[in-house]
Formats: sequence, C-alpha cells, structure tokens
Amino acid sequence: MKVFAASPQITIGQPSNVRIGDLGMLISALVGTLLILSAILAFFFLILGGISWITSGGDKAKMEEARNKITHAIVGLIIVGAAWAVMTLVQNFLGFTIIGGTVTLPPAF
Repeated sequence: MKVFAASPQITIGQPSNVRIGDLGMLISALVGTLLILSAILAFFFLILGGISWITSGGDKAKMEEARNKITHAIVGLIIVGAAWAVMTLVQNFLGFTIIGGTVTLPPAF
C-alpha cells in the first residue's frame, strides 16, 4: 500500500485594510507619511525648546541651548515646507503625481 502526501499549498493574500496595489501608491504614501512625521517632530522640538527656555531659570548657557533648539526646529519646519513646495511644483510643472496618488508619468512625445 502506497501513501502519497499532498504537498501543502500556502497562499497569502493582500490584507483587506491595505489599499496599496502598486509601487507608485507606495512611494506616494511613504513621501506623505515622512513629510507629516517630520513636521510633527519639528513641532515637538519647538515645544521642547520653549519648555527648556521657560525652565532655564535665567542661566545663560541653558537659555542659549533652548534658543538653539527653537532655531533648529524652525529651520526644520522651513525645510519640510520647502520640500513639500518643491514636490508640488515638480508635480505641476512636469505633469506627474507624487503626493496624493499614484506615480504616473506623462505620455511620451
């Protein structure tokens, strides 16, 4: 008597809560998420610098450190805003979408 074992077949489907079906949507989601996270992080450092300034107690070194934190946070927010603006300009002038959709290239001439 011969016994043949059936080879198991494993299929893994896409999770129902994930709506990313192509590489363009993945890049778009990553860019948008990174911009949001970096803006939140810069805002957090701005608040942290303000708290450090308030709790410095008049110490010149601590006030200078707090002022540097605030300055760096503001520069970070400006960089994040400029990155978003550049991405938007690239989308508008070159005609392909990076943020908020799939990456679609314009048709060839």
